[in-house]
Amino acid sequence: MFKPLSIFIGLRYVSSNRSKGFASFISASSTIGIGLGVMVLIIVLSAMNGFERELAKRLLSIVPHGEYIAVTKPIENWQQQVEHLETFEHVLAAAPVIKLGGLLQKGEQLKGLEVRAVDIALEAKVSKITDFISAGKWTDLTGQSLVIGKGIAKKLNVKVGDTVQLILPRLNGNNSNSQFAAPKKRNMTIAAIFDFGGAIDETLAYMPLSVGSEIADIGTDVHGIRIAVDDVFQAPVIVRDIGQQLDIYVYMNDWTRTQGHVFNDIQLLRTVMFVVMLMVIAVASFNIVSSLFMAVNDKKGDIAILKTMGAKPKTIMLSFVYQGLVNGVLGALIGALCGVYLSKNLTEIIRSIESMLNTKFLSGDVYFIDFLPTELDIRDVIFTVVAALILSLIATLYPAWRATKIDPAQVLGQGG
Repeated sequence: MFKPLSIFIGLRYVSSNRSKGFASFISASSTIGIGLGVMVLIIVLSAMNGFERELAKRLLSIVPHGEYIAVTKPIENWQQQVEHLETFEHVLAAAPVIKLGGLLQKGEQLKGLEVRAVDIALEAKVSKITDFISAGKWTDLTGQSLVIGKGIAKKLNVKVGDTVQLILPRLNGNNSNSQFAAPKKRNMTIAAIFDFGGAIDETLAYMPLSVGSEIADIGTDVHGIRIAVDDVFQAPVIVRDIGQQLDIYVYMNDWTRTQGHVFNDIQLLRTVMFVVMLMVIAVASFNIVSSLFMAVNDKKGDIAILKTMGAKPKTIMLSFVYQGLVNGVLGALIGALCGVYLSKNLTEIIRSIESMLNTKFLSGDVYFIDFLPTELDIRDVIFTVVAALILSLIATLYPAWRATKIDPAQVLGQGG
């Protein structure tokens, strides 16, 4: 016999328990519970990975990774500053920006919005706004024109080519009474409409940099410079390190200040679901305790005989540990296989369910995506399986140890 005695005995006990009704039910329930816990945990972690990917791919493709906004006076010679910023490590591109806030009017409809005056060529390097243009062309953003979000267009009931009135406050740093001045009004043409999804469509618009400079009355200067970095999740560190080396007085902002709550929500949900599902696996694992106690009670005679034949306590203990681990191993493997399969096809499965129920679980008008993303990480699978096996092993230790404390004389004496 090539296999160790403890493994041989443990496997024999597993096969013998399958023929016993209640013990078999307890054993099967622990296996199913562990499998379900592992499967759901892998699916949840894959969904959270998908949300992180879409956050970086979509939301942070239009939201600036980092911004340096002038504190006291506009940034002069912004072309040189852009070139200087692009020489830093981790910076992919830089572009100027002028930020304005105002109202857009069409007939009796008004909509508050943030207007970014940008250089259309440089902006396309730090933002993928061109990928989300649903009507018109980004390159048509010239002269007295605007590119607006779909939400703004829907609110004002406008389309490409329509004329709207842009109302902006008249601000002048040299005039302390400027807040009482009449607002500036400009007739603007809708050059294009972008459809990104979420709140950005409701609040954001673009105009040419030259028009923004004229309205802000800052000549050829700009309010700030935006940068795109190679690792969006390291943006806070990159922005801070670069900002400390600049020779201009600026506020340093990164995407975590405006959109960080989305990322934090994802991380919080990941942590909560991980703890909850780990508890499910733990509860299922401790069903093994019940099944092993039943097995130990049922096999008292066998244990007594093995002890009288010279079996060591270690051999007896490992026999029941292996018996209990069978449930954990089967549950973890089945759960992992099902979790991997469902995780890889999660988006299509949810879309099919949405089609059957004729509903949408995620609304593009509220969230930055309208589908459930997924991205399977093999490290999550390995970690989940290992955690399930460790919990299963812990559950076997006490019943197996109790088996070694059975007194052969008492058991065999009772049998006599």
